[in-house]
Amino acid sequence: MATIARSSATVRSGRKTRNTRTDEHVLPTGTRWWRELGWRYVVAVVAIVYAAFPIVYIISAALSTSGTLTGSNQLFSSVTVENFRALGDTKFWTWAVNTLVIGTATAIGTVIMGAAAAYAFSRFRFSGRRLGLTSLLVIQMFPQLLAFVAVFLLLLTLGNVVPILGLNSRLALVMVYLGGALGVNTFLMYGFFNTIPKELDEAARIDGASHAQVFWVIVLRLVAPILAVVGLLSFIASFSDFLLAKLILQSESHWTLAVGLYQWVSDQLSANWGIFAAGAVISAIPVVALFLFLQKYIVSGLTAGSVK
Repeated sequence: MATIARSSATVRSGRKTRNTRTDEHVLPTGTRWWRELGWRYVVAVVAIVYAAFPIVYIISAALSTSGTLTGSNQLFSSVTVENFRALGDTKFWTWAVNTLVIGTATAIGTVIMGAAAAYAFSRFRFSGRRLGLTSLLVIQMFPQLLAFVAVFLLLLTLGNVVPILGLNSRLALVMVYLGGALGVNTFLMYGFFNTIPKELDEAARIDGASHAQVFWVIVLRLVAPILAVVGLLSFIASFSDFLLAKLILQSESHWTLAVGLYQWVSDQLSANWGIFAAGAVISAIPVVALFLFLQKYIVSGLTAGSVK
């Protein structure tokens, strides 16, 4: 009897399975494709158009002869490269070099400082470790811009003693950026460092390696994705910063691109949006190029650093 009951249950389940499969095939092929996959293409196209329109608009303004943004309402109604040629008569390329130097120095310093701090918090157990992590978590909730008055007064006084670290110094601006290098960057790296097995450190130590050798030779090579992510974020933040750069860099030859481009459109009576748009297009090239170069590290670096 038990065997007969099991056989009946098997037959009923088989009928249900066949009925379910039959119901699935009842839907037309087009309807099923739209429900499972087609709507995603529509969402993707809308998102691409929404993100690409400002880029197309600013390129149209850069190629326009009117010198205003209103002249680019009809996209690419007139195409010329005069705005790009006009950049050669300004200090645009000097500002570009300043920005690249400051951004690169800040990114390298941020990566080294953040990696050293994350390695210490991840590998060592010392008094005040938990308090230090908590302090970094609390401090990072307050933007660095809140301290711009204190930064100005500090550099004003420090410049009387060490002029290279005073106002109107690009090195001073880099030092200010590095002052906020810890915080969220350390936490990102800390989570990634925890994913590296400590047995590798112990094996290297048994072979006679010092902590410095373990850090520079072994660990840093394994955490390359998070180093790339932190370096990219730091470069973009310093590349696009305006307030601190405007506060510290007072000489036109020391300005960054953010400060210099703003000066072209700050006066409503003499604003030249055509040159501004041309400069903005060229300014975006280094960031886009760096992003494309490091994109293979970005996803793995962010996801692995956000867990554990």
